[in-house]
Amino acid sequence: MNVYLDWNATTPPHPAVLEAMRAAADSAWGNPSSIHTAGRRARAIIEELREAIARLLESDPRDVVLTSGGTEANNLALGGATALVVSRLEHPSVTRMAEHLEAGGVPVVWLPVPRAGRIDPQSVRAALAGLGPGATVAVMAVNHETGVVQPLGPIFEAVRAAGARLHVDAVQAVGKLEPETYRRADSIALTAHKLRGPKGIGALVFRGSPALIRPLAHGGSQERGLRPGTQDAVLAAGFLRALAWAGDGPARHAALQAERERLERALTGLAEPNVDEPRVPHVASLFVPAARADELVAAFDLEGLQVSAGSACSAGSSEPSPVLTAMLGEARARGSFRVSIGEDTTTEEIDFAISVMTRVLSARKRSS
Repeated sequence: MNVYLDWNATTPPHPAVLEAMRAAADSAWGNPSSIHTAGRRARAIIEELREAIARLLESDPRDVVLTSGGTEANNLALGGATALVVSRLEHPSVTRMAEHLEAGGVPVVWLPVPRAGRIDPQSVRAALAGLGPGATVAVMAVNHETGVVQPLGPIFEAVRAAGARLHVDAVQAVGKLEPETYRRADSIALTAHKLRGPKGIGALVFRGSPALIRPLAHGGSQERGLRPGTQDAVLAAGFLRALAWAGDGPARHAALQAERERLERALTGLAEPNVDEPRVPHVASLFVPAARADELVAAFDLEGLQVSAGSACSAGSSEPSPVLTAMLGEARARGSFRVSIGEDTTTEEIDFAISVMTRVLSARKRSS
């Protein structure tokens, strides 16, 4: 048996998504910038996707910039910031952009990180008090490693009161949380492959003057010149179908909580949950004392179970997760791994995962 429990890293494309992409590859292969029939077919899919994203986030279609994914969307949203408030809980595409801006002289305030992994809105208020209007606050909706849901409502109110902008990385939230949770932000990043769509396409919804965006590339006039380059209607068709499937995703994901809790209970005495804060139903961050997460992940994989030691975007690094290090310290971060189940995960697969983890962790415990 081979079981995939790393849905936060990427999701298996839905069969309906693959079918939509096959159809688009056959009929909408033209250049969307061309005015002839083939170009118009491709353009129609691009614009239908733009309108679907705008409906989801209650925005104007002109606010939607199609990108290669969440990383590019976050970079595009923050690259022109004149002052930034952020924390070490964010995805590397946000924290590394913050470090880049800070090295270039842009004021950056790093928020304190509570052990629970949930930003205190009062710390946001305090940070903004020293920056004045025009600053940008970057907070993800759902943490990619712990599943913790950030208190975006109070944070939004703090940002508004200070005359600042709020950027939300909603990559792990779309299809898991109701959109009311995150769509009031001034800019929002999302990506297709986290909601059973294809890799290589995402979007930035950016409300406000495009002059606040600093393009990462220069060339054509596509995406109002903010993201030049020929758009791919095949990827757009897949993203469009994935968005439609994700519409009732929050209800489907709520049903996963019982299986996640069953797995956590079964590992009592072998692995400890890292967080007990409000979180999405399908994610467990687990700590094994005196262990190395990368070794555990490899041992599980040899038994046919696929989980993760942290963010897929930091895979290959010998350093422990920056998110968990900020929350819990380096020692606990080194011994923590993530399980993220999905809507196709079966009871039998959870049984298999429990069996593999129990066997591997028990053998390790006996030998230590």
